[in-house]
Amino acid sequence: MTKLFGTDGVRGVANEYPMTPEMVLRIGKAVAHLLAQQDPKEPGETEILIGKDTRISGDMLEHALVAGITAMGCNVCLTGVLPTPGIAHLVSKRRARAGIVVSASHNPYYDNGIKVFDRDGFKLSRAIEEEIESLVLSDTVTTASDIRNVGIVRRLPEAVEEYRRFLLHAWNPELSRRKLKILLDCSNGAASLVAPSVFHQLGVDLVETLYATPDGRNINADCGSEHPEELIRRVKETGADLGLAFDGDADRLIAVDENGDPASGDQILAICAQAMRQQGMMKNDIVVSTVMSNMGFKVALNKMGLRHIAAQVGDRFVMEAMKQHGAVLGGEDSGHLIFMTHHTTGDGILAAIKLIEAMQLADKPLSFLKEVMDVFPQELVNVEVKCKPALESMPDIATAIAAAEKDLAGKGRVLVRYSGTQPICRVMVEGPTVAETKAHCQRIAAVIQEHLG
Repeated sequence: MTKLFGTDGVRGVANEYPMTPEMVLRIGKAVAHLLAQQDPKEPGETEILIGKDTRISGDMLEHALVAGITAMGCNVCLTGVLPTPGIAHLVSKRRARAGIVVSASHNPYYDNGIKVFDRDGFKLSRAIEEEIESLVLSDTVTTASDIRNVGIVRRLPEAVEEYRRFLLHAWNPELSRRKLKILLDCSNGAASLVAPSVFHQLGVDLVETLYATPDGRNINADCGSEHPEELIRRVKETGADLGLAFDGDADRLIAVDENGDPASGDQILAICAQAMRQQGMMKNDIVVSTVMSNMGFKVALNKMGLRHIAAQVGDRFVMEAMKQHGAVLGGEDSGHLIFMTHHTTGDGILAAIKLIEAMQLADKPLSFLKEVMDVFPQELVNVEVKCKPALESMPDIATAIAAAEKDLAGKGRVLVRYSGTQPICRVMVEGPTVAETKAHCQRIAAVIQEHLG
């Protein structure tokens, strides 16, 4: 059982354990030590890319990583602020030894985290994370024995432009049937440096860009994929065809249709699945999502003649299932969407491009395309918890869950799980009616709050 790594790397409050400079330096040493062992080279010949989002603690933790990695004899290449999927692309393209992103994704600015990609641009397996964690916690990694063997640091000023070209290459210009009016919400995060110029070059009518002035403290603050309220309001006011919201490191996408109604990750995934199937691009007729996907998603895929595979929560687990089953499309309802033909990880901007392609292919508004999937009534409550004991070991909680499952048998479902990145227990219930679904969800959440809050 890991103590540092959650479902998406290491994450916590910046300057508090485990996101202190001292611990992050250890993580840098451990990553360099382990990956250098896997691919032995002469001292100084192994390079690791480091990118970050816009939060204020990014510089501090980036420098801690640099110190740890160079002390091990590995070189570092700094990309500066860049979306997480941009690092995944560059590490693969440049055949660097690894890529590390300093980001806490959709979390508030005071959090930060570490995500690691292997040289092929994939997130690390759980087994490798456990090896890194063991090295970090034991603090047994020794540094280079000779000053002549320490690594050096260089910067990659062309990183943003290289990632921008990658995104533009994924666009099919033959589908440009009409000029769509689009609004962007960059969440004051890493998308701010990339997304506006990408969509300008795609030839859309970029009506407005919201929240693209990061100051280190406003990332994800009442904006972005987690808070699309202002985007919804502006879409209605401007008569835009589409609103697109990213999270802090731009690996998530939430869309808003022309009526100001949000489209979930499941709905976007279903829309893209339909478009890809129509174009003969759905390899093996399989789509992967997670156990958190709405029940309506599987029903929609069945109607398309596609098979659904449910993975654990986390885009890494979605990717692993995609590779196992030979799927080219997968994602999470949270907005992590993976297009395997183009990329090795969830990419919000790439997903937005593919959604626009689907709209152009059908020549229909997003509100119409959303009808491909009937959304079952769903209620999700996040309960802050002080500890995370096994839920089955808590009799009152287990009884509350069992009672709801019995009542919803054959007409809904209950899913209760801890967040892998925050001190939260997520209670999700789907049922036949809004009232019944909400009542069951609130009852379970109240019991959890009583015992663990």
